[in-house]
Amino acid sequence: MPPAPDAVSVREPRPDGGRHLPPEAPLPMPVQDLARWDPGLGHRPERRVRTPWPERVLVFGGALALTAYGGWQMVETVSVSGSPTALQLVLVILFCLTFSWIALAFTSAVLGFATLLRRPRPAPIPSALRTRTAILMPVYNEATARTFAGIEAMREAVEATGLGDHFDWFVLSDSTQPDAWIAEERAYLDLRGRLGPDARLYYRHRPKNHHRKAGNIGDFVARWGGRYDHMLVLDADSLMSGSAVVALAAAMEADPDAGIIQTLPLIINRNTLFARLQQFAARIYGPVIAAGLAAWSGRDGNYWGHNAIIRTRAFADSCGLPDLRGKPPFGGHILSHDFVEAALIRRAGWAVYMLHRLPGSYEESPPSLIDVAVRDRRWAQGNLQHARVIGAAGLHPATRQHFATGIAGYLASPLWLLQLVVGILLVLQTATERPDYFGGAGFSPVFPRFDPVRALQLFGLTMAVLLAPKFLGLILALLDGPVRRACGGAGRLVVSSLVEILLSALVAPVAMVIQSGSVISILLGRDTGWNPQRRDDGSIPLPDIVLRHRWHTLLGLVAGVAAFAIATSLFLWMSPTILGLVLAIPISWASGQLGLGLALKRRLLLATPEEAAPPEIAVRAAALAARNATRGFDDADSLVALHADPDLALAHSRMLPVGHRRPRGAIDPDHTLATAKICEAETVAEAQAWLSPKERMALLHDRALIDRLVRLDEARR
Repeated sequence: MPPAPDAVSVREPRPDGGRHLPPEAPLPMPVQDLARWDPGLGHRPERRVRTPWPERVLVFGGALALTAYGGWQMVETVSVSGSPTALQLVLVILFCLTFSWIALAFTSAVLGFATLLRRPRPAPIPSALRTRTAILMPVYNEATARTFAGIEAMREAVEATGLGDHFDWFVLSDSTQPDAWIAEERAYLDLRGRLGPDARLYYRHRPKNHHRKAGNIGDFVARWGGRYDHMLVLDADSLMSGSAVVALAAAMEADPDAGIIQTLPLIINRNTLFARLQQFAARIYGPVIAAGLAAWSGRDGNYWGHNAIIRTRAFADSCGLPDLRGKPPFGGHILSHDFVEAALIRRAGWAVYMLHRLPGSYEESPPSLIDVAVRDRRWAQGNLQHARVIGAAGLHPATRQHFATGIAGYLASPLWLLQLVVGILLVLQTATERPDYFGGAGFSPVFPRFDPVRALQLFGLTMAVLLAPKFLGLILALLDGPVRRACGGAGRLVVSSLVEILLSALVAPVAMVIQSGSVISILLGRDTGWNPQRRDDGSIPLPDIVLRHRWHTLLGLVAGVAAFAIATSLFLWMSPTILGLVLAIPISWASGQLGLGLALKRRLLLATPEEAAPPEIAVRAAALAARNATRGFDDADSLVALHADPDLALAHSRMLPVGHRRPRGAIDPDHTLATAKICEAETVAEAQAWLSPKERMALLHDRALIDRLVRLDEARR
């Protein structure tokens, strides 16, 4: 790579947009036809591998049997006074639908538990590689200090393996905020300057974030994919150890039929109360669920969009995603692209699977309940949109199951809510209707009532099935000496699980109502957009929390008063749901509190092994992030930074792509206004005050306007 920018005047920029990028080696990405598919097009026959039919029979057959038993028990519960009424049948149907969801999770967790009881020896780290891999970190208005610290730490770790020459590093920016864009360039130039010209570190900013992350990765493949056998896709909060990166590349080399190999990222570095709940649950219960999923999926697995390695040629041939007909939320660009990319790669004959035992793969999580709800709204839309994709031609049955599971996961909340409403109506009917002396055979009156013993047994069965994956994960952690000790010992580990179950039970009603509202808004045709994810530990202001949860609290109060007025037994039965909704505001406030999370951490509650012995990659990334923060990458105003540093302005101009001429007569109002304002301004302070964010972006894309910005205050200097 060429050295850092020389002293050429910014007034005469050279439009060599490829200066900070390798020579292009494009791979075309044809748009896939979801309605038709030619099996011979891009298809690669697989070697003979074992299809995990016994595991699938166990998981799906067991879930079906459990659901049938639960449904029969529900019928017996509601039909104690005779044939069930129409409303009771509705309750039975809703129960079967929701129970089937937790039954499937239960049987999959049982399979995962059995899988993890067998502890194979860890695979040795390879000492040689033959292929080349591009490591991609897509960013979108992220915290630059943390992002580039992660890149630097991972690059150092890979270099330490002695196999660093097989990897190139790309920061692929889709940032739409001018300050974020310039911060990224400052951090990139700083890091590249320290690493030297042989860093194999590249940066690219897209003028338009077309198709969001899928388009960002697609642009890389279409321009540079031909240079690399594989690409390892990260998120902005991803961390992977050097051995994990090398192991993924070696696994791809060893399996020429693999299209995607996914890892199981563990959540680390979380300190707020809610984030620590997620971190603990992912570490203790997550491996059981992931192992079960990997066991029954086999080579027909799924892709979660990050911390996974992909065969570049397979992606190029198979993953040109079409726009769905119609407008969002169900039409337009495919939002949850990762599931669809896995489906299309699998359709073309490549294997997709997960190395759930591979250590060294990490991520972070949102810090509060509201932050999770914002992200979950986008995920809900993406998963429901898969209803337009699930019937695509040529998809593997297991792939369709992945789509169906994702859709069902979001429909479960409104179904649970509807089941609760129907249950209330039935209790109300029981409390108000007179007995029907003539509706039955014989002379005994017919009361519309439930069998309380069976109802209690059914409730116990439901709770057992719902909580079993957590208890299975806890058992494995207790059996694992290093994990048990790192979590504070057996006593603290058990108490932590009880704390997690209790707090999750309080959060569950609020999450159910939020998710139900998201599903309803999607069905009503409301698009979510794509907002940057908040990743820090800062709490949300209390007025914003009150505004977000005021209706949840009101719903809990109304439901509580109504239930108590109908019957005391109904109020007691609904009390967990009522309590969670009534306390929605304090629960949400507490979820984002750093002090509460740290208090539990000091007492070794909700502790994980990664806290007791932080991974080297995380320690190094944190140190580099702290150093980057002192350099003010995220604090500087973009216009001030360029004006104060002509070398930065020159480098920015050189990294701009060669401009395309606008059609005659076409007018860009933001560019026009930016031109007028920057030409009128005499100081950078005036430019700051006058230019809107969109006008700043227009200025940052124009070399002549950047030159004008640098000249401001020239007489004073």
